[in-house]
Amino acid sequence: MFRVRLSESPMPTGSKDPDVLLAWLLDSMGLVRRKTEGTSVEDEQGALHRLLRETVLVEPLKGWNARALGDSSGLSQTGVHHQLVKLRESGLLAADTEGRWHIHVLRGGSVSAAVGLVSMQARAILDLRLSELAEVISESDDRMAASSEDEELAFRIEVAEPGVAAEGEDRFDALVRDLGLSGERAKPGDRLSRSLLEELASSGRANTLLALADKCGDSRARVQRSVERMRVAGIVERVPMLDRIAQDVFGGLMRQHDARGEEWLMTRGGVGRLDDSVSKALISGVRKKSLNIEKVQKILGPVPLGSQKILLNTLGGRMPYGVRIAGRDGAAVKERVMRRADRTLRRMRTVAQRLDEALA
Repeated sequence: MFRVRLSESPMPTGSKDPDVLLAWLLDSMGLVRRKTEGTSVEDEQGALHRLLRETVLVEPLKGWNARALGDSSGLSQTGVHHQLVKLRESGLLAADTEGRWHIHVLRGGSVSAAVGLVSMQARAILDLRLSELAEVISESDDRMAASSEDEELAFRIEVAEPGVAAEGEDRFDALVRDLGLSGERAKPGDRLSRSLLEELASSGRANTLLALADKCGDSRARVQRSVERMRVAGIVERVPMLDRIAQDVFGGLMRQHDARGEEWLMTRGGVGRLDDSVSKALISGVRKKSLNIEKVQKILGPVPLGSQKILLNTLGGRMPYGVRIAGRDGAAVKERVMRRADRTLRRMRTVAQRLDEALA
C-alpha cells in the first residue's frame, strides 16, 4: 500500500553534495525522523541513508535482495527489512520475486524518475482522499468573514491510499488517520482528531481552543496538538476572533479603572491615543458604570482594527484567536491543500534531478 509523508523544508540551495541532497529528499518524504539540530550532514545520516547511498544509488537496476543490501550497507537482516518496507510503501523502490528472494530496484532507474513516479502517485491519491474530506465540510461564507492572520507554517501531511479499516473504524476514522491528523502514536479508539475535524467542518465560525476542548471533553493541550497537525496540513487556520474584542476591551476597562483609575486608562492604558470622541465616550461610560459590551462595540465601530488591537494590549489583554476550516467549502480547502502539496512535490523533483546530476 502506498504511503508517504510530505514534509516541507527549505531547499538545499546551491548544494551539489549528494549526501546533502539525499538527506533532504528522505526528510521531505518522511522516511527519516527529523532532528531539531544537526551539526553536520554526517550526523544526520542514518541507516536508510547508508543503505541507499551504498547500494541502490550506485547500481539502480542491479536487482538487490535483502542479503546483498545487508552485506553492502552493514545493516542486519531485520534492519534491512524495516527499511525496505518504508521504501516500497513510499514508492521509491519496486520489488520482484526471484526464487525465495525479493529483488529490489530503484523505480525508473534513476532518482529523478523514481521521485517523478512518486509525485504523480502521491498527487492522485491525495486528490482522492481530499475529495472524501470535502464531502463533510459544510459551505459557509460567514466562516471566512475575518481575514486570516495565520503565519506560514511548514507544510506536512500524510498521503495513503484507502486500505482495510481497523476494527471499530469507519471510513472517516480511516481518513483522519491516513492524513496523519491523529498523530504518530495515536491509541486505538482515540477519536479526538475526528471529533475536532467534524466540529470545525460543520461550524460556520471560528472556535477557540478552550471551546473545542469543552465540546470534545478533552484537555486543551491535547486539542491544541491535534489542531496544530491540521494547521500544518493546510486544513485548518488560525484567525482573530473579532467579535471578542469588544468583550475583552470592556473587561479590561472596568478592571483597570477599579485598580488604577481614569488617569492610568488615558495614559498607559492607551485610551488617550484614540480620537477624542471615542476616548470620552469610553471614559464616561466607565465612570458612570453605564458601559456594556454592546456599547463598547458601537463606540469602537469607527476605530481601525489595528488600533483596537493596540488598545486591548495596553489594557492588559491579548488578541483572542480561534481556529476554523481554511475555506468556505470543501472545494476551497482541497484546492488550498493541493497547492501546498504541489509546491512540496515540485521541490522534491527539482532536488531529485540535482541528485542524479551529482551522482553522475
